[in-house]
Amino acid sequence: MNKNYNLSYLIPITLVATLGGLLFGYDTAVISGAEKGMEGFFLGAGDFEYTKLLHGITSGSALIGCVIGGAISGWAASLFGRRDSLRIASVLFFLSALGSWYPEFLFFDYGAPSFNLWIAFNLYRILGGIGVGLASAIVPMYIAEIAPSNIRGTLVSCNQFAIIFGMLVVYFVNFLILGGNENPVIRDGQFIFADGQTMETFRFAITKGWRLMFVSEAYVAAIFGFLLFFVPRTPRYLALIGQNEQSLSILEKINGKANAKAIFSDIQATLTEKTEKLFAYGIFVVILGIMLSVFQQVIGINAVLYYAPRMFEGAGANGMSSTVIMGIVNIIFTVIAIVTVDRFGRRPLLIIGSIGMAVGAFATAICENSGIKGVIPVISIMIYAAFFMMSWGPICWVLISEIFPNTIRGKAIAIAVAAQWVFNFLVSSTFPPLYAFNPIVAYGIYGLMCLLAALFVWKYVPETKGKTLEDMTRLWRKK
Repeated sequence: MNKNYNLSYLIPITLVATLGGLLFGYDTAVISGAEKGMEGFFLGAGDFEYTKLLHGITSGSALIGCVIGGAISGWAASLFGRRDSLRIASVLFFLSALGSWYPEFLFFDYGAPSFNLWIAFNLYRILGGIGVGLASAIVPMYIAEIAPSNIRGTLVSCNQFAIIFGMLVVYFVNFLILGGNENPVIRDGQFIFADGQTMETFRFAITKGWRLMFVSEAYVAAIFGFLLFFVPRTPRYLALIGQNEQSLSILEKINGKANAKAIFSDIQATLTEKTEKLFAYGIFVVILGIMLSVFQQVIGINAVLYYAPRMFEGAGANGMSSTVIMGIVNIIFTVIAIVTVDRFGRRPLLIIGSIGMAVGAFATAICENSGIKGVIPVISIMIYAAFFMMSWGPICWVLISEIFPNTIRGKAIAIAVAAQWVFNFLVSSTFPPLYAFNPIVAYGIYGLMCLLAALFVWKYVPETKGKTLEDMTRLWRKK
């Protein structure tokens, strides 16, 4: 196993790439702090009624862009390359942040809510979602194609850490922006005032707060775009487009001259792909990637991430403080995955994580059924989330980035990631009615999906620890 790699060259490149993951987390979570002030703003529109349905569309419109971005990521990665596709994503993040901050630009009066302004705002959010979809597929692909095989899992897993860290950063930024001001409390389209509160109490949140939260992302996006001018294109993409000297040069910087020549020869031996079809290695490998993405979502994690405060309050705990604690736990368990994925392998972590999640989900269901409140259901929910963070959270992205042969990687990852965002939307949108119908049913379904995920991994997913990306090409060619 090759251990002669240049970490001083690899780590800065990986850190730049994972800024795309940080923006992924930042963009998807910024709405959590902005949505109440934004709802108050659009309730002031005179030409349409801003209903809860429309507010739900506004809160989730970025997901539409995520599906689009995931679907076109393979095309973009093949046409522009992995690095330059990330540059495009950085521009989309930047424009979305500015547009969401100032959707009135050129066409509308500032501070005057209307139906057309609502449409413009959502178009900007969809634009950012396309950036998220591109980054979610291409960041793991970029890192996987740069990294040596024996630390590839560790480096790709850093992207999941960046996603979770991006969410925590934006929670903190939103908190600082709001400061001593208060978000409005709105029920049935009406503002609810506590003792001593007036509309002036909510004025900052409604007029400026939500705008500042969205524009804060522009700073990170600009830094990401700037730093991408200092990282190379991946050696495997360069070989694909016939730039062999540049490909070999980058491999030498990463692996040293002696190892670089062997790796380059390995890459060349698998480059029949310029004309290969999506199912050139059979339909199973593509379905396998899709099912990994589907299971990552149907095990229900986004019900926890998006609705954690509501779930903790239902368990009798303080929603916000428990969510912060869970965020810290998530970071710790993501680090566990990072340091163990290349030691223990992908399959063991996924199976252990699935079983741990099932225990957490079934324990939560039992607590709901028995009316148990307090520490036990809170710990059960945190166990559920923690086991996801040390397994399906990072490891699914690792596998998706490395399991496909070189020749179809871009197209296959695009399909898998698009499926992931579709099921992200389905799980997120079905949790509230499922939870309202019966929390036991909701948690029970997720627990069952966790057990099915463990069975799926045990029976069908090959171990990729220590294998080169070219080894995967040979594996599927044999099948």
